[in-house]
Amino acid sequence: MMRGTGRTSTELPAELAVAQEKIRETAKGYGLDFFEVLDYDQINQIAAYGGFPVRYPHWRFGMEYERLSKQHHYGLGRIYEMVINNDPCYAYLQRSNALVDQKLVMAHVYAHCDFFKNNLWFSQTDRKMMDNMANHSTKVRKHVERYGAERVEQFVDVCLSLEHLIDPHGVFLRRAGMAVEPVEEHEHDIEARLTRFASKGYMERFINPPKEIDEERARLKDEMEKRKRVVPAHPQRDVLQFLLEHARLETWQQEILGIVREEAYYFAPQGMTKVMNEGWATYWHSTMMTKHYVDASEIIDYADHHSGTVHMPPGNFNPYKIGVEIYRDIEDRWNKGRFGKEYDELDTLGGKDRWDKQLNKGREKIFEVRRIYNDVSFIEEFLTDELIDRMKLYQYRRDPHTGQLRIVSRDYGRIRETMLYQLTNMGMPFVYVCDGNYRNAGELYLAHRHNGLDVEIKWAMETLKSLQKVWGRPVHLQAKIDDDMMLFSYDGKQGQQQKIREETVKAAHSV
Repeated sequence: MMRGTGRTSTELPAELAVAQEKIRETAKGYGLDFFEVLDYDQINQIAAYGGFPVRYPHWRFGMEYERLSKQHHYGLGRIYEMVINNDPCYAYLQRSNALVDQKLVMAHVYAHCDFFKNNLWFSQTDRKMMDNMANHSTKVRKHVERYGAERVEQFVDVCLSLEHLIDPHGVFLRRAGMAVEPVEEHEHDIEARLTRFASKGYMERFINPPKEIDEERARLKDEMEKRKRVVPAHPQRDVLQFLLEHARLETWQQEILGIVREEAYYFAPQGMTKVMNEGWATYWHSTMMTKHYVDASEIIDYADHHSGTVHMPPGNFNPYKIGVEIYRDIEDRWNKGRFGKEYDELDTLGGKDRWDKQLNKGREKIFEVRRIYNDVSFIEEFLTDELIDRMKLYQYRRDPHTGQLRIVSRDYGRIRETMLYQLTNMGMPFVYVCDGNYRNAGELYLAHRHNGLDVEIKWAMETLKSLQKVWGRPVHLQAKIDDDMMLFSYDGKQGQQQKIREETVKAAHSV
């Protein structure tokens, strides 16, 4: 059930209240599980705070408000609605929306609420975040009063610049805040790793010379002792958690870093399911509006606004369009049975076009997909070659002579791969803590796991500067750039980068 915050004047007008009740009942009838009305300035304010008007004050939110306000005034975009993942969900409608827009937005919002509640990737999020955001605000304001606004704001700046250095999958592997137990190595592990060749008993000392075995045993034992002194015992992707546990921070700094980390985990699933979430909401608002709620006098306005939502020029990426088209394709394919080994291997002329087993399992399938997938697995599994052709999701480049867009690739695999690179880890690099006592001097050593995309050099150095402010000692980042392994370093005064030899790469803590 959705409700308002009670912090602004926001009762729904009578006609919208009636529409809300009807749409809610229709949404329940379709199996969707489950407003405040604000003017454009109020909704811009709330949007600037990430949907939480009770959030702690920071200049970044003010800057976002200015951007949204200018966007609205210059006609470059407007916010029709906002919906917050909470229990109960909070939804905000813009007062200036036309009635047909309000009905569309309500149907859209109910589908978002359903997605928040039922998608696996949101299952570990804090469903009382509105209350916790207020608690976070109280804590930050308390530190401002005690330590001064400038000092606290500067530290918040640093923490926010590192908010992406978390492990969104970690909440499914362990309880939040709990480190993975290290695997303890023993002497018998060394014996098992020794290089021994099979031999007859009388040839043993010739095939496996005792001197070489002893030398290898000593080397492996020395490596094991070195690993025991390394923290963490294994590469740790949740960099913020490592900093909380090992950085030399004052209590108030730990609390602020903990707040930023907690909010980063709350928002992470939204970045991981943008295409699915918007596609789901678009699918349901179009279904409910066209079948139930568009009056004859509203058809043209509805069609105009809906087409604007799913409009996608060549070379652009519209999550609403891509998401809804994939859901519709899944529904059609599972209704007709166009999946599985028998269908995939069908090679008769026109056979696939005529294939229809009338299974009618499409609606059931899209609910299953909504429940367990995220954007990466959704696109990897369900963005078919036929869909790429239908949506013209080709790779384009503008002709420097004519200024016209030209198709440069129709390679389905390359198109999917490029899209997945942009979506994996929300387009951010995978960075792990490998050693918190590098050079036995307490320096921090991180490594980038290369997944096909290089680290941007500017990003690397700026991130190291922020990390150094939290860690307090020199920090390093190992990253692959143009097939070369590079080491970026920052000691608090100056940064440097150098090519490193393969043998010095942190292979013992390979990521």
